[in-house]
Amino acid sequence: MQQRFQPYTRLAATVLLVIGCLTVLRPFLAAILFAAAITISSWPLYLRLLSRCRERRALAAAVMSVGLTLLIIVPLALVTWNIADNASDVYDQIKAGLGSGTLAPPAWLKDIPVIGEAADTYLHKLLGSREELLSVAKNLLEPARRLLLGGGMVLGSGVAQVSLAVFVSFFLYRDGQAMLAALAVGMEKLIGAQAVAVADTVSRTVRGVMYGLLGTALAQAGVAAIGFLIAGVPAVAMLSVATFLLSLIPVGPPLIWGGAAIWLFNEGRTGWGVFMLVWGMFIISGVDNVVKPMLISRGSSLPFILVLLGVMGGVLAFGFVGLFIGPTLLAVGLGLLRNWTGAAA
Repeated sequence: MQQRFQPYTRLAATVLLVIGCLTVLRPFLAAILFAAAITISSWPLYLRLLSRCRERRALAAAVMSVGLTLLIIVPLALVTWNIADNASDVYDQIKAGLGSGTLAPPAWLKDIPVIGEAADTYLHKLLGSREELLSVAKNLLEPARRLLLGGGMVLGSGVAQVSLAVFVSFFLYRDGQAMLAALAVGMEKLIGAQAVAVADTVSRTVRGVMYGLLGTALAQAGVAAIGFLIAGVPAVAMLSVATFLLSLIPVGPPLIWGGAAIWLFNEGRTGWGVFMLVWGMFIISGVDNVVKPMLISRGSSLPFILVLLGVMGGVLAFGFVGLFIGPTLLAVGLGLLRNWTGAAA
């Protein structure tokens, strides 16, 4: 009787152990997944660096971790600090302007076709009535302030998650070869002959998606920075990092370069505003149609709806780093499904 139920006892013990481990690691799951995606994506670079470091794994892993810190954590921390520092100042300036009655709608507003005259008339009426203005301001300003501060807190938690991911990536780099060997043995026992194909699909898909997401975001942020500098838009660094972050979201960058164009129009610099619109439409947003297919061609090309769901669901599930984890997980799942259906066929 004891031997009869022994397999079930082992299975129950294994399931309980897995559940316990996941419970312990749950607070760090997002950082671990992000670190794994970064490590897989940059593994070829690590191997080249390892050969230059004469096979000193700890040194090569430390160099990679420092590089990740300079490329990701430092810019993200600077943007977070800038938002937190300026949110209260912007709120106080708008509140002071509302109290003194010096605010007025921009002159170019009434030139907008169809809705311009109506919008200009409404804003003049609103700004001319102190009671109505204070009522609207009371309803909108405080939520706007909370939204800005909330965005700063999301970025702040993102800094913490990314910092933890970089810390975890050091050990993944250093001990990665031993982990890969153990994982290969485990997958062969579980999957059998398909283990090599599955591992290749996962690594190729993760690299393709991460290269596509990060490469496109970096390219769009770079050309956006050039356009902002040419047009004389202030806060180029913060706007460029915001473009990088919103590049991960479909139709995100137009929110940044469109806002910059509106600011230029409001400052009376119509020519530069038109330049910003043209630059944003054909150069910044055009990068997405050129760079992403080139970078992601070796991975799993995600449909638009899966990218959108991956970004939104990833953020809801994992926070800031879910911008990267969500699409990557869906891409891996889609790649494995295609591999399985192809093998089955």
